[in-house]
Amino acid sequence: MNQRYYSFEPFFDANSLVLILGSFPSVKSRQFGFYYQHPRNRFWRILEKLYGVKLEDISSQKQFLKQEKIALWDIIASCKIKNSDDKTISYAKANNLHDFLPQTQIKQIFTTGRYAFHFFKKFYPNLQALALPSSSPANLHFSFENLVEAYSIIKETTQFFSNKKDLYNKF
Repeated sequence: MNQRYYSFEPFFDANSLVLILGSFPSVKSRQFGFYYQHPRNRFWRILEKLYGVKLEDISSQKQFLKQEKIALWDIIASCKIKNSDDKTISYAKANNLHDFLPQTQIKQIFTTGRYAFHFFKKFYPNLQALALPSSSPANLHFSFENLVEAYSIIKETTQFFSNKKDLYNKF
């Protein structure tokens, strides 16, 4: 565990309304170069169910995120980690949200899993985020149906702010 690993650049555009922050990319995601690529991670299946779409490859995932005004990033820019186990994260350095947020229309930040929320609060105690349960296959506390219910707030939030563009200030 001596090697330092690095996160991806954020996936977003200037119209992004919500930011979903994970903790750090899994080994499989690092191999594929994009978020939530472990075949057993339920993230993309959750969004497929919520939005009634098929997201079979990275290209369709990116197109969907832009269409739905969803940005993805990880709270940790670099760290030491054993395999994909968030419990082993050490020497974590934060991604710079203060420089990132003004490039977007982000109205709400979500974190996926308790480690993402823990590091978010550690690095950004003055910012607010809603904590969602982890979509990782290691999270045995939430069934797929429970995860879909919990993540439905993402769709509700993007729809709400898409209809109220000029009424709310961003971060």
